[in-house]
Amino acid sequence: MFYDRARLYAKAGSGGNGVMSFRKEKYVPRGGPNGGTGGRGGNVVLYVDFGLNTLFHLQHNVHQRAERGDHGGGANRTGANGPDLRLPVPPGTLVRNADTGELLADLTEAGQEFIVAKGGRGGRGNAAFKTARNTAPRLAEKGEPGEELWLELELKLVADVGIIGVPNAGKSTLLSVVSAARPKIADYAFTTVEPTLGVAEINHRQIVLVDIPGLLEGAHEGVGLGLEFLRHVERCRVLIHLLNGASPDPLGDFEAINQELSLFNPALADKPQLVVLNKLDLPDARAHWPTVEAAMARYDLPAMAISAATGEGVQPMLVRVQQLLAELPVAEAEPSDLVEIAPAPDRRAFRVDALEDGVWLIEGTEIEKVAKMTNWEYYEAALRFQRILTALGITDALREAGVEDGDSVRIGDVELVWGYDNAFGE
Repeated sequence: MFYDRARLYAKAGSGGNGVMSFRKEKYVPRGGPNGGTGGRGGNVVLYVDFGLNTLFHLQHNVHQRAERGDHGGGANRTGANGPDLRLPVPPGTLVRNADTGELLADLTEAGQEFIVAKGGRGGRGNAAFKTARNTAPRLAEKGEPGEELWLELELKLVADVGIIGVPNAGKSTLLSVVSAARPKIADYAFTTVEPTLGVAEINHRQIVLVDIPGLLEGAHEGVGLGLEFLRHVERCRVLIHLLNGASPDPLGDFEAINQELSLFNPALADKPQLVVLNKLDLPDARAHWPTVEAAMARYDLPAMAISAATGEGVQPMLVRVQQLLAELPVAEAEPSDLVEIAPAPDRRAFRVDALEDGVWLIEGTEIEKVAKMTNWEYYEAALRFQRILTALGITDALREAGVEDGDSVRIGDVELVWGYDNAFGE
């Protein structure tokens, strides 16, 4: 089966914890703090691999987690960064946030990569908190949690030329003749059930072709696997519209396929087409050719006749395809594929809600991150957290909302008890 969609959970590594440590050496009575910072957590990275043309390898590995950074050490030793988790995807992969639908990346080029989840920074050791007023700080931070999110991956194969047509028109045979691709071939309709890529070389230049499985009337409404296959046509610059010369009505087939393209996406019907009548080795095809040639002249479309089985006319067809490609401008990203960058939210913003009698909830990007990174084992870390609450205006906001001594205050996964003597009681 051809897998061109995948749902993926990406979890970047958390940063390593900072440590509290003091220099202890003979003849150095006041060595001072020397606790090191933790290493950065590993990122989750998607990168383009031209050796892939399916998302199958991600179907059964849905949960992807990068490693965390190492903890810091004494003697100002910084923990090692966690290694990035690098996941290959085929060219033409669209990456979306599964929750919001936001397009995050369109991965099409060789060497292109995108960080989908950033690793958390390492927690600072006590050496980082040394100041003129506090020369021996007794606190250290925990590592920042890595980003995590669900992703929707969608593959639209990237090819110069798409070979379209009704079932059993000979698309797979043609692809096998012009390239090293080996699609399944048999003398019955619907032999090909997944798109196949191939590379042809003409005049020392390579052309990437994709065999789009046979389209049916109603494909734009999902008949057969129409919607799945029509999406791949969108990426192609030129279409070879292959007609079955053995069909009772090749022109009727031609009009039906173009109708499906237009109904799915009007832009598809405007793509340059080279109409090719196949199976010229059969008497019926030779009999159809004058009618097909005259009809394409009326449509102002280039037309050729070939036999993929014997190779007759195949080479001139490829030369004509190369000419059509050369006449086209370099493809630009479609407006719908461009990522719209929203203004960065105010990380210091917060909101205070009363959940029930005596229980308060504080939500905010910055304060929730600080709460997660605070190591509550250290008294000075709790004092620092109180100062941050005051600096962000949260302390005043809670008092204005009516917080009372002994109330519970929840910030992310942390729950604290409010006390007027020092904001949070012990």
